[in-house]
Amino acid sequence: MMLYNQFSSKFSRLEKTLLGILRGEYNSFEKINFEANLFDIASKNEVASIVTHQVVTSAAADSISIDSSWRLIHDKENDRIQSYLDELDRVAAKLAEHDIPLVALKNSGIARGIYPHPGAVPMGDIDVLVEKRHFRRAHELLLGMGYTFEFRSDLEEEDLEEAEAGGGAEYWKMLPNGEKLWFELQWRPVAGRWIRPDQEPSAAELMARSIPIDGSEVRLLSPEDNLLQVALHTAKHSYVRAPGFRLHLDVERIVRYQTIDWELFVKRVKQLKVKTAVYFSLLIPAELFETPIPPQVLIDLRPGRIQEKFLIYMLNRAGLLYPHQKKFNRVEYICFNALLYDSLSGLWRGIFPDPNWMQERYQFQNRWLLPYYHLVRLSSLLFRRLAT
Repeated sequence: MMLYNQFSSKFSRLEKTLLGILRGEYNSFEKINFEANLFDIASKNEVASIVTHQVVTSAAADSISIDSSWRLIHDKENDRIQSYLDELDRVAAKLAEHDIPLVALKNSGIARGIYPHPGAVPMGDIDVLVEKRHFRRAHELLLGMGYTFEFRSDLEEEDLEEAEAGGGAEYWKMLPNGEKLWFELQWRPVAGRWIRPDQEPSAAELMARSIPIDGSEVRLLSPEDNLLQVALHTAKHSYVRAPGFRLHLDVERIVRYQTIDWELFVKRVKQLKVKTAVYFSLLIPAELFETPIPPQVLIDLRPGRIQEKFLIYMLNRAGLLYPHQKKFNRVEYICFNALLYDSLSGLWRGIFPDPNWMQERYQFQNRWLLPYYHLVRLSSLLFRRLAT
């Protein structure tokens, strides 16, 4: 219990209570011994809907009446997430009319096809994956459904060619219930700046292995692909940056509610050379939530001792809780991401990717311009910090 033992000494009593609820240790309303400040801490860590769900369901099981404000919070969040999922179904149905398959990623897929309590799956948007060849047509269909093409980050411009080259675009729409839904359309499953393009399986490959969800045109990644995509996404957020802590529940729910072929999963991780990044995405929920990850899987993916200890030190220093607090300075952030590569040669290829990918990404023809665009990419890695 390496991380949990180290972090538990830093947790306050209320923070330990919050972790206990998320670990499923408090299955009785009486045991929760709810305190007013607990909801505030849960809100700051973006897991308030999970706490209210636990309070409401535990109170019902114990036949205990609770303050109506808790039930109101619970029901409101459940209605919000359900409105997101209803809209996801509508988009998937529209794309299916044009023979465009759609996969729901991360929390969107977990809430729609895995976890039985959508209101306890906190999310701020819907993330979906389509094949690159369908990206522009899907973009047109979204606009036709009333979506506005706009990025949330001020660092991004609403340029379709740039969005397509970068791996995805963002949109928003006001739903009938007054909710503003952000919708992210991707053809790259992770699209992290520090994740090498060749370390992501292609959307076409993932689509071919995806599985249907009953009663919907939405599809779900296969269990092994789902876990791998979520693990890489968590690493993209440096495990602790917003939305931070709750990202580790994605791994927890996929592992606990799906059947993973662990031998196949480890094989794919090694093929993509992302052992270190995935290791910490599995280790943290295993320590915090007792997620049932086979010990041999962690042994197979474990990085070198010095690399592991230094990364654990940086995670301890940054802290797993309160994801909206500053976690790293610029130098620490660069060092942390560099250490997530499995080897120095992998880091080098991450900084200086394949020339063909560079030409496709930056849309230039003359190979003589390659050094210039390598400088552009290097500048982006060093100085451009996006919200994700």
